[in-house]
Amino acid sequence: MLAGELALTIAAVFTGAAIYINIAEQPARLQLDNRSLLAEWKPAYKRGYIMQASLAVVGGLFGLVAFLSTLDWRWLLGAVVLLANWPYTLFVIAPTNNRLMETPLESATAETRRMLERWGALHAGRSALGLAATLIFLWAQR
Repeated sequence: MLAGELALTIAAVFTGAAIYINIAEQPARLQLDNRSLLAEWKPAYKRGYIMQASLAVVGGLFGLVAFLSTLDWRWLLGAVVLLANWPYTLFVIAPTNNRLMETPLESATAETRRMLERWGALHAGRSALGLAATLIFLWAQR
């Protein structure tokens, strides 16, 4: 079923991007000084947000289509888990994002660094949600 295969593929792409941020991009940026760290994070976050938000929505919609086509509850579960990235981001990560976005580069301090370290830990939740959705969709493929 094409909708299910697309849901699985998009969830896997979402997961790969999220994990890349956690294991490659975030540790690399944490090697920078406070000002450069914030200067790198701001545009990277804006670009990553657009990409990951789109993937979560499209993958979730394909999961819903697969559910409606098969009435297999696993597709619905996978779609809900993938779409859960939206409320997780809006309610859990957004307060930190907003504080970081409002911080002028010249005002970056050790506190800014701690917020960005915390942001990395919070972002790992997105990686976990993506991985869970991918595994659920893989299970539904059987």
